[in-house]
Amino acid sequence: MATEGQKFAPQKQPTQPGKEYIMDPPPQFSSFQYKPSNKLLGKVALVTGGDSGIGRAVCHCFALEGATVAFTYVKKEEEKDAQDMLQMLLESQAANAKRPIAIAVDLGFDDNCRRRVEEVVAAYGRIDILVNTAAEPHKAESVEEIDEQRLERVFRTNIFSQFFMARHALKHMKEGSSIINTTSVVAYKGSPQLLDYTATKGAIVAFTRGLALELVSRGIRVNGVAPGPIWTPLIPASVDEEEVRRFGSHVPMKRAGQPVEVAPSYVFLACNHCSSYFTGQILHPNGGTIVNG
Repeated sequence: MATEGQKFAPQKQPTQPGKEYIMDPPPQFSSFQYKPSNKLLGKVALVTGGDSGIGRAVCHCFALEGATVAFTYVKKEEEKDAQDMLQMLLESQAANAKRPIAIAVDLGFDDNCRRRVEEVVAAYGRIDILVNTAAEPHKAESVEEIDEQRLERVFRTNIFSQFFMARHALKHMKEGSSIINTTSVVAYKGSPQLLDYTATKGAIVAFTRGLALELVSRGIRVNGVAPGPIWTPLIPASVDEEEVRRFGSHVPMKRAGQPVEVAPSYVFLACNHCSSYFTGQILHPNGGTIVNG
C-alpha cells in the first residue's frame, strides 16, 4: 500500500475516461495479503466500469472469491485496459467459473443498459450481483461554468446509468441477490470544484436508500460504498498536475488509498453470509475522514 506522505509523479491525461495503463505508478488492484475464501462461489456479477480503478479491483476480488464476472467499459477509449482486465480475470478466476465478458457500452442511455444486461443473462442465465462503479468527474471553478450539456453528460454517466442498470438487472435477480452502488465522500462533505459530480454522488446515496426500502420485501439487498481519495484513472484525467502530486495528503491518514483497499468493501456487501443484515447502508473507506451518514 501507499505510505504516509507519499506524493505521486505529476501527470495529466487530456481526456475522460482516464487510462490505467499509462499511470505512474499504476494503481494497486491486487495484494498478496488478500486471502479469498469462496465468499461468492457460483455467483454471477456484473460490474460497470470494471476495466480499471476501483471497478478493476472489484472484478479481480470477485473472481478470486469464485464469481463469474462480466464488466463494462467505454468503447475505443478503454480497449487496452479492458483487454488487460480480461486476461487478469482468466488467470485468477475459479475453476468452475464461466469465461468472463468485457462489454463496450455507453451506460447513459436506457436501451444500451437493457441490451447489455440481456447480453450477460444470455451468457450466464442470471445476475446475482450488480455493482455500479462507472463515473466521470470534471473540474470547474464555478457553477457558472457548468452548462446544460455537461450537466446532462455527468448525470447520465453517474446516476442515470445506475437507475437504468438496476431497472433491467432486477428482472433477472432473485432473493439473495445484491446491488452495490458507488458514491463518494464528496456526497457528505461537498466539493466546490466538482459540483456536478458531487450532486450525482449525493443522488446515489438517496437512490441507494430508497431502492433498498423498495426491494427489501423481495430479499434483494441494496448498499453502497463511498470511497475517499483513491488512486484511479479518474484522478489524472480530472485534476491538474500539482493536485495529482499531493493527491490524498489532506485526509487523516495523509495518503491516497489504492483500489485494492476499497474492493473488500464490495466483497463484504456482495456476500450474503457476511452482510445479510445490511441494506440501505454506505461503507466509507476514506482514509479517516469522519462523515455523518
